[in-house]
Amino acid sequence: MTTPPTPPNPYQQVPPGAAQAAAQQPAPWQQGPVVGYTSPIPARRAHFGDALASEWTKLRSVRSTMWTLGVMIALMLGVGILTAVVVAASDAPVTDGESMLALGFFGVLLGSLCVMTLGVMSIASEYGTGMIRTTLTACPSRVRVLTAKAVVFFVLVFVITALTTMTVAAVQAAIVDAPSQDGGLWFRATVGVSIYVATLGLLAMAVGALVRHSAGAITVMIGLVLLPLVLAIFMFADSLSALRDGLLEYSIPNQLSVFYTDSAGIASPTGPRGWEPLWILVVVTAVAMAGACFALEKRDV
Repeated sequence: MTTPPTPPNPYQQVPPGAAQAAAQQPAPWQQGPVVGYTSPIPARRAHFGDALASEWTKLRSVRSTMWTLGVMIALMLGVGILTAVVVAASDAPVTDGESMLALGFFGVLLGSLCVMTLGVMSIASEYGTGMIRTTLTACPSRVRVLTAKAVVFFVLVFVITALTTMTVAAVQAAIVDAPSQDGGLWFRATVGVSIYVATLGLLAMAVGALVRHSAGAITVMIGLVLLPLVLAIFMFADSLSALRDGLLEYSIPNQLSVFYTDSAGIASPTGPRGWEPLWILVVVTAVAMAGACFALEKRDV
């Protein structure tokens, strides 16, 4: 039988200085690690590669990414190939190489709406679900988080858009009886358009970071695409002709059409040419991204 421990005697006198010695002893959590213990969790500082891996995991694991990119591919392929079939079956076959490449314009224009939606949702949805708190707890550097999101999103959208536009252009060339195309025009109508669409998605991401609401940011981006054209249509007065031409020339649909032709697009012969629409969009996106970084640093989540 085990003898029970003797309870402490409350009347026992404490030796002088014992209380002071006990108070000077460090607490158990202040005595340092236990000798011979090795943590199974590797301890190292997080770097930018970890942020990229995290954002890639989040982007590819949500269903909205598959749906939006899937609809984008379906629109680009479906509209582009269907347009080529209709033109080939018409009485006036395409003989101009530039016009053959321009058959993919409408599919890319519709697909860019899906890219803008995905760009907004890639960051604004985290504010709606509260996931942004977990993200910023794991990576306190908010600029690093936004940069990682932008890099992963841009690479993914660019690769998918480039593969789709190249496929559409090859199928259209096989369907439509047209002469061989200029290499520079082919490059702009595939790679150039893909860079433009991916950059447009980055602009949508910046707007989503500023608005922090999915529906509101998507509405802003759709207004950015459609509002200049709608306003220009209702500007009948001669005094507004300069403003009307400017809205048409620098609208996103007209800038997108420039990549399919050597002229200034569908609106006016005096608008941007060549790669100028891309540089304009890059500057606007850089300003919006800088504003998004500033807002992330100054606002609470």
